[in-house]
Amino acid sequence: MLNKLRAGDKYGQYGYIFIAPFFLVLAIFTIFPMCYSLYLSLTSWDGSTVAPKIVGFANYVDLLKDDTFRQAVANTLIIWLSNVAPQMICAIGLAAILTDKYTEIKGKGFFRAIYYLPNLVTMASVGLLFYYILDWQSGSLNFLLVKIHVFKEPFNWLQDPTATRGAISFTLWWMWFGYSMIIFMAGIKAIPEDLFEAAHVDGANRMQTFLNITIPGIKGSIMYNCVTSVIGGLTMFDIPYVLTNGVGSPLDKGLTIVNYMYNMTFKNYNFGYGATIYAGMFVIVLIFVAIAFKMLDKNLATN
Repeated sequence: MLNKLRAGDKYGQYGYIFIAPFFLVLAIFTIFPMCYSLYLSLTSWDGSTVAPKIVGFANYVDLLKDDTFRQAVANTLIIWLSNVAPQMICAIGLAAILTDKYTEIKGKGFFRAIYYLPNLVTMASVGLLFYYILDWQSGSLNFLLVKIHVFKEPFNWLQDPTATRGAISFTLWWMWFGYSMIIFMAGIKAIPEDLFEAAHVDGANRMQTFLNITIPGIKGSIMYNCVTSVIGGLTMFDIPYVLTNGVGSPLDKGLTIVNYMYNMTFKNYNFGYGATIYAGMFVIVLIFVAIAFKMLDKNLATN
């Protein structure tokens, strides 16, 4: 048997040919840009043909003192937390309803497609849609609320700090809860059907079945969504950028970390400090992902 395996080893080298394109693309479009950004974070450079000037860790010292960066971090965390919690709750509830064979709902397939549909549209397009809906002069939301006498006059949603954050969170929730729902539906489908049938025979109601079978059975799906939401939420860009015209107004309450990095790099032409903001964001995301993975390992160990 060992002789046969050794004889077949000569064909193993061909496997490297098939995996080479992936690692080549990874190196060119991911690893090299990351390493180059870390190099730029140690320099002062305006993006011109003049070579970057090495300044050491001066940019990192400035970053630790930067009130705008701290504000951007706080904004990102607030916006992320305020949309991920309702997103998960809504997605799990809909997934449980749409996969329950004892619930008589006509057109389940139609609703699955409709709920997932926003995820098929680009984030910039969704941001632009909500920007016009929330426009204080001609937006349809103000028109409706004034028409039914909820407001006496149009409200400037995108010039109020709380409303701006709420608008960004709602838009992100609307766009992504359908995706999370599909992940949870796949997790529920993986639970043995015998468990649901046994609970039904034993007289368990829907809430008892949901809490004691569905939730424990989709812990892996819940943690997967938590990890991906950490990465996506802390690196959000498109929708906050569109809704705040790229400046994070009002009072920088809609400014996220990536928005700040983009403005500093491509508007102020401070590529060195922009790369430093990227490094800071990378560390923050790494910490939160590590926490999420720790929770994932702990939950999987208990299953």
